[in-house]
Amino acid sequence: MMNPNWQTKKLGEVIKLEYGKPLPKSDRKTDGRYPIYGANGIKSWSNKFYYDKPTIIVGRKGSAGEINLVEEKFWPLDVTYFTTFDAKKYDLKFLYNLLKNLELPKLAKGVKPGINRNDIYKIKVPLPPLSEQRRIVKILDEVFGQIEKVKANTQKNLENSKELFESYLKYSYEGNNEWLTKNLFEVAEINKDKNGRKDLPYIGMEDIESNSGKFIGSFEPKSVKSSSFYFNDKHILYGRLRPYLNKVLIPDFEGHCSTEIFPIRVNNSLDKKFLFYWLIKRSTTERINSTCTGARMPRANMNKVFKDFKVVFPKSLTEQKQIVAKLDDLSEKTKKLEQNYRQKLADLEELKKSVLNKAFSGEL
Repeated sequence: MMNPNWQTKKLGEVIKLEYGKPLPKSDRKTDGRYPIYGANGIKSWSNKFYYDKPTIIVGRKGSAGEINLVEEKFWPLDVTYFTTFDAKKYDLKFLYNLLKNLELPKLAKGVKPGINRNDIYKIKVPLPPLSEQRRIVKILDEVFGQIEKVKANTQKNLENSKELFESYLKYSYEGNNEWLTKNLFEVAEINKDKNGRKDLPYIGMEDIESNSGKFIGSFEPKSVKSSSFYFNDKHILYGRLRPYLNKVLIPDFEGHCSTEIFPIRVNNSLDKKFLFYWLIKRSTTERINSTCTGARMPRANMNKVFKDFKVVFPKSLTEQKQIVAKLDDLSEKTKKLEQNYRQKLADLEELKKSVLNKAFSGEL
């Protein structure tokens, strides 16, 4: 039950949403004094400002409904609204949190999402006296500050877990004097066979999960295209086109794939999974990226990769498989850690929403 000292009002009685204004490119300066706000945050800077009071920016078009708190002079672009209100009745940060709690992006409509301010004005909201607003803001600041500290630590742990695996991956391929050094073309080849059956699944680069070697698409058969390559479980599939560059799949089935995916087959001297980990190693991906050509959608030059890149590996397949087994084990443990950290980050966001809901239902 709502506190009897609270009132229910329509937002149109509390705030007014004013239109932002276009700003010529000639007035946008990277070293400008004042921020220029688009629908989802700062877009650039300028030596001109349009409004000089603390306020809230609401995305009007594009990232419609996104909320930004501004406490300095600024320029709001025409894809935004900015709020005006009676500061003697309403606390700025209380209104900011109130609007965040309303999840305004859900009101967006159209192909290029937009929000009509009249739809916002109709929303009924509970409003406590100004002193209570300030008390709620103080509590929210303290709680959210603690949540952000935990989120920062969790994010750091997430990044550390990724670096742990990358460090071990680098260490695993340092080798010794007894390891062999070969050009890639000496131990592997690209299969460009276009003869596939019509009942086989077709793989696009969007079907490959980054850095996992897993297939995440559909096994629904698709007709073989003249521009597709055939593959089977003896191959490694490597995506060479951005934004899917460096995606690698180890298939356990046969099919056909986009010609932007190269089926790579190793010879008897190299373990397939050993090459997989070599391909996703950071130093390898960085070197492959450096071979890319094309401005709009860069492609890796795989001819250059196979000709110039050298692979260092143990002569013994048994030793290669032992290294792969250790990498598999650490990879699995690392992914579980990352999953736990991502879930914790999601839980913290849900906690923030829960706290906001309690704040604006009088339960805080």
